[in-house]
Amino acid sequence: MNFVRCRLSVRNLLGQRIRGMCSNKVQETKAESSPAASAQDSRPLFKVPGYRPSEMDKKILIWAGRFKSADQIPETVSFEMIDSARNRIRVKAAYVMMAMTLGACVLMVVMGKKAAGRNESLTLYNMEKKAKWKEQTEKGEASGDALPQKAQ
Repeated sequence: MNFVRCRLSVRNLLGQRIRGMCSNKVQETKAESSPAASAQDSRPLFKVPGYRPSEMDKKILIWAGRFKSADQIPETVSFEMIDSARNRIRVKAAYVMMAMTLGACVLMVVMGKKAAGRNESLTLYNMEKKAKWKEQTEKGEASGDALPQKAQ
């Protein structure tokens, strides 16, 4: 997020510098404009630093614990508040994923021990499956319905 803001500010800085080096036509038109026209087109001389949060940003601010409800969130919030809330959510999500990974590992260990108690193993399963395939192949050869084998 900071990288995007940095690139935007550099782009604006370069754009202002390039505009300053342009021909004097722009400056002449500004000097010729009337004060009445400039009063109508006036913009605020400063912009309040802040960010208008989207709906997702509002949810993030609530999940991060900055505000209790969406009604309490002001119209503009600081960039630092949004960044810190997003970082807090990232950390919480990482903790949840770590807990789920550990839980899945414990579950696999428990399931493996139960399977070992029932004398089930992958080696035994594979041996039974191959014996079954061998029987099917022998039955097929005996009845003449054997599948053609690859030429060697």
